[in-house]
Amino acid sequence: MEPERNETGNGQTRFRFHSILFPGTDGFPAASATEDPEYFHDLFLDQIVEAITANWQEYDLGGFYRYPLSDPDAIAYRQEIMADLDGDAAMLAMREFAEKMRTMRVRLEASAKSYYPSEKHYWVLDACHLYCTGVETLSRSLQEAALASRGLLAFRDWLAEYVESEAFLHLAAEMRGIRSDLCAIRYEVLIDGAAVTVLRYDGGPDYSAAVEETFEKFQRGAVKSYLLDYSGRMGMNHVEAQIVERVARLFPEPFARLQSFCADQAGFAHAVVTRFDREIQFYVACLAYISKFRKAGLEFCRPELSRSSKVIAVHGAFDPALASKLIDEKATVVCNDFHLADGERIFVVTGPNQGGKTTFARMVGQLHYLARLGCMVPGSAARLFLCDALFAHFERQEDIRNLRGKLQDDLVRIKQILDCTTPGSLIIMNEIFSSTTLRDAVFLSKKIMDRISRSDALAVCVTFLDELATFDDKTVSLVCSASQADPAQRTFKVERRPAEGLAYALAIAEKHRVTGEWLKRRIAP
Repeated sequence: MEPERNETGNGQTRFRFHSILFPGTDGFPAASATEDPEYFHDLFLDQIVEAITANWQEYDLGGFYRYPLSDPDAIAYRQEIMADLDGDAAMLAMREFAEKMRTMRVRLEASAKSYYPSEKHYWVLDACHLYCTGVETLSRSLQEAALASRGLLAFRDWLAEYVESEAFLHLAAEMRGIRSDLCAIRYEVLIDGAAVTVLRYDGGPDYSAAVEETFEKFQRGAVKSYLLDYSGRMGMNHVEAQIVERVARLFPEPFARLQSFCADQAGFAHAVVTRFDREIQFYVACLAYISKFRKAGLEFCRPELSRSSKVIAVHGAFDPALASKLIDEKATVVCNDFHLADGERIFVVTGPNQGGKTTFARMVGQLHYLARLGCMVPGSAARLFLCDALFAHFERQEDIRNLRGKLQDDLVRIKQILDCTTPGSLIIMNEIFSSTTLRDAVFLSKKIMDRISRSDALAVCVTFLDELATFDDKTVSLVCSASQADPAQRTFKVERRPAEGLAYALAIAEKHRVTGEWLKRRIAP
């Protein structure tokens, strides 16, 4: 998916602009990605995407966030744009442009709903005015902004050429000429009972100054304003429409030009501009989402991705779905570091219940998924593997429709995952086989660990089986810690050390005085 290049006169390479999301020329597949992947709910990615897009419903961004990329260059293309927009100047320009485009669409909707021809035409003209000024202002702002991304630099060049093109200059000149002619119209309305007469304004006296002067002597301090605000009203009533109709008869030429303009320029907005207006919101929405965490002192970073190396190193990571709720509750968000050295492939996470094991597993999946979108990821620094597929196996409630028991369902689903697993896959498993005996759970889990290890895929395995933490040389043991002073108190910190589930059990038993020694004391004669 390599962008097309043009050679400039000074020998520099310039990218030809096609899309601010996809650097290649081959379509825009995210527009049709509307269904959640299988792992979306398990990893809370549905909650993250919903939170990101909540205030951008009109742009239908969900498809873009459900289409992870596989090309490292395409991901880098987005990362560069995200970095350019992660500042005040470029972001302000995008917000101002988006507001003009949003108002433009409102005007076009008003035109479509209007019953009166002159009003329909005026809303189109006003929409065109917003479009032209928005495009011109954005072009100037981008010329002044310090940009480094290929995408925004290419769009800046394209937009500068478009603004100077014959088609755009003609559109803007026609629009402004008609607006000027309409604004120059002066007329007067005479109201006598139910009769309304519309006349050309002949330069008669302005009585408003005389009225104000007459009543000025009655003014005592601040007075209440009785002026009406019509700014929020979009449509004309039948009286206003008839007045405009008669004004059009008095001044036929400007209204004829207006009608002709609307017929000739019905689709005045360039397809590249409207597509850019939608696609750029992918970045705007994501950065707006991130701002909530930054205000709470949490960091997001641009991840370093590798397709060949499976060495992973992440600092200060957290689950944004959970962190968002904790921020709202003014609770503390615990961040974690983790890494995989060369040759290591599988995290086995053990520890006490409610200690953060599942949250950690979700977080690993979230980091890799967000990185494939070209987004920044939660953490102060991150080196990740560019996986080609993501799988999740979380506990499911029994479904009587498939006529399978819980154990059989677990086996069927994990087999489907293993059959699709490649060396480039990432598998997140959360406490599978909890419905069977300990002996069977150990036996089945080791079989699955062997398949994953031989495939050389990356995996996170949350388990209550300490035996898996030392399965082979590719396995790394992570333990969710509890407070040493109070084993019932969770720290939610994940530490790289040997599994010690029995130590937790003994500590808790000691706290509640149910160890063998305490029991002997109680039953002693």
